[in-house]
Amino acid sequence: MEYKKVAIIVAGGSGTRMQNAVPKQFLDLSGKPILYHTIAAFAVAFPDMEVVLVLPEAHFTFANHLLQAFDSLPAITIVKGGETRFHSVKNGLQQVKEPAVVFVHDGVRPLVSATLIRACYEAALSHGSAIPVIDIKDSIREISAGSNAAVNRDRFKIIQTPQTFLSDLILPAFELPYDPLFTDEATVVERLGHPVHLVAGEEANIKITKPLDLTIAEALLKDRG
Repeated sequence: MEYKKVAIIVAGGSGTRMQNAVPKQFLDLSGKPILYHTIAAFAVAFPDMEVVLVLPEAHFTFANHLLQAFDSLPAITIVKGGETRFHSVKNGLQQVKEPAVVFVHDGVRPLVSATLIRACYEAALSHGSAIPVIDIKDSIREISAGSNAAVNRDRFKIIQTPQTFLSDLILPAFELPYDPLFTDEATVVERLGHPVHLVAGEEANIKITKPLDLTIAEALLKDRG
């Protein structure tokens, strides 16, 4: 069966933690907006990738300006976001009309590699889903009702994106009514009884939410040359 490839890139942030008037996904990273790098990663991974960009309507002008930075533009549709991530992803999924491998990715994870995107694609074809995770390096403690206790960090993983699914898993899941317990796409798909398959994520696949993250991303990009 031939599956299309659709990347739903969710870029809903206002950038308040960056103390910047420009929404964080449009801040400069090595001469191009953060979101440019994110879109480019998917276009490089698969030339036939279709990109659905989910944004607040107020950011459409920023987005159209950003698209002019591409020499050859991948197939991109811009869609208006919703009040929560769930609703934004649901709006993006309305663009998926035929069997597809669907990648849902944070717009502010610009350093995702083509290697990880391809690994998620292959795992989703084999297992129905692929959720990239990395180990927790720090010690962690659980806080409860005024006390705290050390927990075994090996029992926990840090979740990344692109969370990747076959369309016949993710589309029915997003027909469910919204629940505040839906923290990511995996929790929505699990609600329908599908186990999710974990794959190895990447240390460099950081989410840019604070000024320090931007400094780290600049350094990582410089390393890549």
